[in-house]
Amino acid sequence: MDIARRSVLAATILGSGMTFVDSTVVNVVLPVMGEQLHATAAQLQWVVEAYMLLLTALVLLGGSLGDRYGRRRVFVLGTVLFAGASASCGLASGVVELIIARAVQGAGAALLVPSSLSLISATFDGHERGAAIGTWAAGTSIAAGAGPILGSWLVERLSWRWVFLINLPLAAIVILIATLRMPESGGDDKAARQDWIGAALAAAGLAALVFGLVRAGGGASADRLSIGAISLGAVMLTAFVWFEHHLDRDGQSHAMMPLRLFASPTFSGVNLLTLFLYAALAIVMFVLPFTLIDRHHYSVVGAASSMLPFVVVMFALSHWAGTLVDRYGPRLPLIAGPLVAASGYLLMMRVSADGAYLTAVLPAVLAMSTGMAISVAPLTTTVMAAVDARHAGVASGINNAVARLASVLAVALVGLLASNGFATALGRASGLAAALAVLGAICTALLVVRPR
Repeated sequence: MDIARRSVLAATILGSGMTFVDSTVVNVVLPVMGEQLHATAAQLQWVVEAYMLLLTALVLLGGSLGDRYGRRRVFVLGTVLFAGASASCGLASGVVELIIARAVQGAGAALLVPSSLSLISATFDGHERGAAIGTWAAGTSIAAGAGPILGSWLVERLSWRWVFLINLPLAAIVILIATLRMPESGGDDKAARQDWIGAALAAAGLAALVFGLVRAGGGASADRLSIGAISLGAVMLTAFVWFEHHLDRDGQSHAMMPLRLFASPTFSGVNLLTLFLYAALAIVMFVLPFTLIDRHHYSVVGAASSMLPFVVVMFALSHWAGTLVDRYGPRLPLIAGPLVAASGYLLMMRVSADGAYLTAVLPAVLAMSTGMAISVAPLTTTVMAAVDARHAGVASGINNAVARLASVLAVALVGLLASNGFATALGRASGLAAALAVLGAICTALLVVRPR
């Protein structure tokens, strides 16, 4: 592997890793933040959700902009925006300022993440692409899993502000590598007209849908505002699909999301698998800490550390899993992976009654993480291989938007399951997660074929 390819891989892993850390680390430090900033519970909720809202709403646009104006350019812009917002988060004097900065962080991540995958797809081809995406998946999984542990350590040793300020030197390294060593890709259509109407409809529709689902997941399911937001989001996303279809029908090439991408059964099937698989994971990951802490009296650090095997397994297997598509085609790993993950969720049902780590928690976590490791890199490789190279950014954006929506939908479903509190909901949540993972495997069996 030459220096340019190594540089692309290093920069995309480090850049994406920052966004994955900041999506998980904040949950651990919320109590300390709330005490020091005198924040209400609702304000603390929006510290988490402002990031999620902007990331989900803009990730599709971020992928499209990379295809049109240059993926390296958009990747660097996203990194700069993310770093600036991280500095604002770390220096925030009040909770409102922190919430606004978190929203800007989400916008930066929406530019950075889809550009990362499209850069890898454009730089690597053939068997190297699967291995590279597997390495990316391993690196970002470590970042996401290490986030809560890093956050708890920084809070105890330094301050919650360092959770955000640590991004600044990392972002500087990413920008330096990208500027000096990373080749540009995409950007061939930058003179063409941008589909700003489609971008606005998609962003507003996703934002309204996420807002409504978050409120519903927080127990406000009967609230008129949550119902109105979900309805508005559905209407705007329907209008977005109609508008994109109108552009395609008229032969206009500047549609932000060419609907012909979904004519590929593989592309549609893998995105359905993404929806089910990531919703299943988010359901269990959301409820498990409550069960371990409130029901089985784990410490906060102990509950966070219980998922360390997930990080280790993803790191150990993701590179290997990335090569499976070339060896066996996509169907085998994308059926086997979700089924193995489903077995882990079924084992997780025992944890409600038995909190012993070695005999109850660890076997479930190992099975769940093995299934996800087998699935994630082949899933991403198959998504990127199912479309033309010029649409790599928007394909990545679509898949990322589906994954984010799956997580938000999962939180809403957990709110409906947790009638007696989150600590007692793990059994029902695990059963639902297993069913969703099996549905994902069925979608793969029916729709996914080997990319040409």
